[in-house]
Parts: sequence; structure tokens; C-alpha cells
Amino acid sequence: MSYTAPVKDMMFAMTHLAGLQKVAELPGMADFEQDTAQAVLEESAKFCQDVVAPLNWAGDQQPSSWKDGVVTTTPGFKEAFKQFAEGGWQGVIHPAEYGGQGMPKLIATACAEMLHASSLSFALCPMLTDGAIEALLTAGSDELKATYLEKLVSGQWTGTMNLTEPQAGSDLAAVRSRAEPQGDGTYKVFGTKIFITYGEHDMAENIVHLVLARVPGAPEGVKGISLFVVPKFLVNADGSLGARNDAHCVSIEHKLGIKASPTAVLQFGDHGGAVGHVVGEENRGLEYMFIMMNAARFAVGMQGVAVADRAYQKAVGYAKDRVQSRDLAGSPGPVAIIHHPDVKRMLLSMRAQTEGARALAYVAAAASDMAHHSTDAAVRKQQQAIYDYLVPVVKGFSTEMSIQVASLGVQVHGGMGFIEETGAAQHYRDARILTIYEGTTAIQANDIVGRKTVRDSGAVAKALCAQVALTEDDLAAHTELDCAVMRHSLRSARQALEQTIDHIVAHAKTNPHAVYAGAVNYLQLAGVVLCGWQMARAMMVSLEHMAQDPAFHAAKVVTARFYADAVLSTAIGLAQTVITGGETIAQAPVDMF
Repeated sequence: MSYTAPVKDMMFAMTHLAGLQKVAELPGMADFEQDTAQAVLEESAKFCQDVVAPLNWAGDQQPSSWKDGVVTTTPGFKEAFKQFAEGGWQGVIHPAEYGGQGMPKLIATACAEMLHASSLSFALCPMLTDGAIEALLTAGSDELKATYLEKLVSGQWTGTMNLTEPQAGSDLAAVRSRAEPQGDGTYKVFGTKIFITYGEHDMAENIVHLVLARVPGAPEGVKGISLFVVPKFLVNADGSLGARNDAHCVSIEHKLGIKASPTAVLQFGDHGGAVGHVVGEENRGLEYMFIMMNAARFAVGMQGVAVADRAYQKAVGYAKDRVQSRDLAGSPGPVAIIHHPDVKRMLLSMRAQTEGARALAYVAAAASDMAHHSTDAAVRKQQQAIYDYLVPVVKGFSTEMSIQVASLGVQVHGGMGFIEETGAAQHYRDARILTIYEGTTAIQANDIVGRKTVRDSGAVAKALCAQVALTEDDLAAHTELDCAVMRHSLRSARQALEQTIDHIVAHAKTNPHAVYAGAVNYLQLAGVVLCGWQMARAMMVSLEHMAQDPAFHAAKVVTARFYADAVLSTAIGLAQTVITGGETIAQAPVDMF
């Protein structure tokens, strides 16, 4: 059940692929160079490994429970969260003026990966709080910031995002919750919200709900939605807690996975109305909530990387211990199953996909840092566009990957993988939600087609392809066979991606059903190629640094070579499913099903 944070690989990706040094040269980031990053990651690893990871199995076996409106979390969670808050981990990425540490997103992303790998259920609470903080930082009034941010950043209070309603699902235009102005700057909020992560719990003294609702006379659809802060306990003028607000948890869900994370049904206003304060301007709530959603989507992508790595580590441990059958080349007796070719294939597949997704996510995090802190307006604009393109890839591709990797983890265990006590099945069950919440894979795919490819005629996507082509040129300068193989595979995959981009741009308006039918495969294709790009860069770095740490860098080269052979080779097929397969799906009559 143990977890070891892959600090060495994280530092490799941050330093050699994501450009940690360039991030540290940004204004306000001088304190966060390599030595500091190393120290932060090592401290995060200790906390995650020693305090949180041991709770993962307990959370699955003893989930959060609800009784009479009160939610009691898994034994140990409350104490662990107290240590998390006291250690300053909630405020890693947030501004120092509100008690945070102001670290780059790049470093904070590595810390978040460790926390999620230790326990997805536990990490969801601070993840949602991060989103609430970001929304208030961006759109909150000075009064709201003064009232809530310091307590949220410290972990004394936690935050939630309340979008979904029973009749609405992902279609937020159908939101019916309402907010009635009281004439004193406050509103009374009424409605039901479902699937609210940590909507009720016992780990913090207050819960700050960010709630979508409509004011009287608001326009129909998404343009008529406003965002409100609705705390569990009202806050007095001096910052102390006041009366219980009219926001109550009426039940929590019984789930396939992430069982320790209470997924609440919240009822607002059954006893006269829940007191709320509008965030920003009325009718711009979805715009503000999207700040939370975008932060959460990237974070869920990191959940995918994290659970994949945890599943991989568990599979490796089992494969080294489980002795069964003779080696195919002949052996005196049975050997550990890690010697068998197909087990090695599965482990390499798990490792290669996880490392590729981690590297791409870290590159995206660094782009976000550049977009926020560069002194050059053109660089900020360019890096923001890259980050915006990569977010749905990180979210959609990494989470789909995590299900495949966790499934392989069960397969490596054989029959024992299907037995709950081994723990492999928990990773598979936990991973299954990741492609659904914070926008399904199809929603991410529609985003990358419509907003991130068609809208700019493929400009950002093609710019990324141009960077991939430059890496192909760098590979050509190396004489090693591994580089030649990687160059061939990467070039074919990149060309397939470019052809797909051209197809989408050319046909999205004239044949939208066919194009969007292929959207998920386009997202998968982008993920395969862009992660392969990072694996190619990693291969060259490791070849150049082989003498410094032969075992580590040789493993990086082999893993990258496997990615070139077994993963990049799928790109042409994915492209074909977009270019021709979408038309078949579009033409299939509904009544045939």
C-alpha cells in the first residue's frame, strides 16, 4: 500500500523539460530556483508518504458517512488535514499578501501530484479550495477578499464549487437556483446542488460555497447566471464565525471510488434563504466560475498522472515479488513475473504513458507561470494561448490514460488484482471518475476543437507542431539509433496531427457532426504526440547526462524508446478515425440503436 514520490523524475521534468530556471528568472520568482524546488519537493514527499498515503486504503474501506446533516470523514483525515494546513501546503501557490507562499505553478503542480497520488479522496478538498481562492482573487471585491482569502489560504476554511443541479448536469444553461437581492448588498439563495465535493465535512471550521444562481430578471441561458459566496457559517465583521447559514447537506453519494471524499447534495434556502454575496457583477457568474473550472480541470489532469503513477508503483512491487513459471529462455525454477515479456510490456506501457503525461503537464504549468509573470506582453499572450490549448489535453488525455494504466495494474496482479485486499482495484475504481467530473472527456474534446483549434484556424496547434518539428531536427543531430527511431516515429505522428488539424479547420463549420464525432480521438491524438514530444526531449537529455546517473538515465532512454515504438505508432490510426471515422458516426441513424 506504500507510495514513494518520484522526486527524481519530477525534478528531471521540471529542470530539463519545463524550464524551471526560466521560471525562476521571472519577476517575484527568484527564490524558487532548483535547490529550493528540490527542498520543497522533498518536504512534500515526506508529508505525503508518511501522513496521507497510509490513509488511502482506510478511506476506501471506511468512507465518509452522513447522519442527520452531519458528515464524518474517514478516521485520520481530520488530523491529516490539520497537519496539511499547519505545514502551509494549502497556500503553496497563492499570494504572500494573503498568507500564501507565492510559489510558481510548476513547483505547486509537483506537490499536488504527490498529494493526489497519496490519496485522491483526501486531495480533493484542497484542490477545490484552490479553485475557490482563484475565483475570489480574480473577481472578488476587496471586502470578500478580506473576509475569506486569508482563512482559505491557511486551510482554516475550505471551499467548494456548486454548479450541477439535478436537471442541469453539464448543461449549466439549465441552472434554476435563484438569488433574491435583499437591498443591503446581500442575497437570499435558494436551490439544490448535487455532486458537491466536500460540500460538508468535519475537517475545517467553515466551508465557503461558491454557488451559481440566477437573480430576478436575469437573461435566459448561461448569460443570466451569477456567482455567489455562501458560507456554511456566516462571518461577523471582526472575522469570527456567526450563525449557521441556511445551507445544509441532505445526503452524500455512495460511489464506485474516491469513497472517502464526501460528494454532497446541498440544499440552499429551505429555512428562509441562505445568505450570500455576489462575486463580481451579476450575470457574469459562469465567466468567474470558469476560473475555478479551468484550475480544477488542470488539477484533475494531475490526478490522472498521480493515480497512474501509484498504480504503476504497486504493479512493479507485485511483479518483483510474485514468483510464477520459468523464464521463457529457460531457468532452473520459477522466476518473478517481472521477467516475463508481457509483464514487462505492461509495466513499460504504464511507465511511459505516466512519464509522458507528467512531463507535458509540467510544461503546461511552466507556460502558465510565464503567462502570469513575464514582463513581455507578447510572451504572456503566447504562453497563455499554449496553456489554454494544453489544459483540455492534460485533463482529457491524462485521465483517460490513468484508467488504462490502472487497468493494466490490475492485469499485472492477475487474479489477485481482482481481489480488493490487494489494493490494485482501488486505483482502477478511483481513476474512473476522472474522465467524468470537471467536464467529461467529450467536453474537453469539444473545447479543444471549437475554442482551441477552429477559433484561431489552428494557429496555436500548428505552432506547437512546429516546436515538435524542431525537436525532430535536434534528434537528427544525434547519432544514436534510439534517436533515429524516435525521430521517425515522432515525425509520422506529428504529420498525422497536422493533417487532422487541417481537416478540423476545413470542415468544422460545414460538417460539424462529423468533426465533433472525432473530437475525442483528436484530443487523444494531441496527447499522444505532445507527450511523445516530451519523451523525445527527455531521451536526448538523458543521453547527454548518462554518465552522471547511468541507471536513471538509461531507464529514461528505454522508456522513451518504448513510447516511440508502442505509443506514437497509434497516432496514424487516431488521425484516421477523426478524418474518416467521424463521418460514419454522423451518418448513423439514431433509430438503429
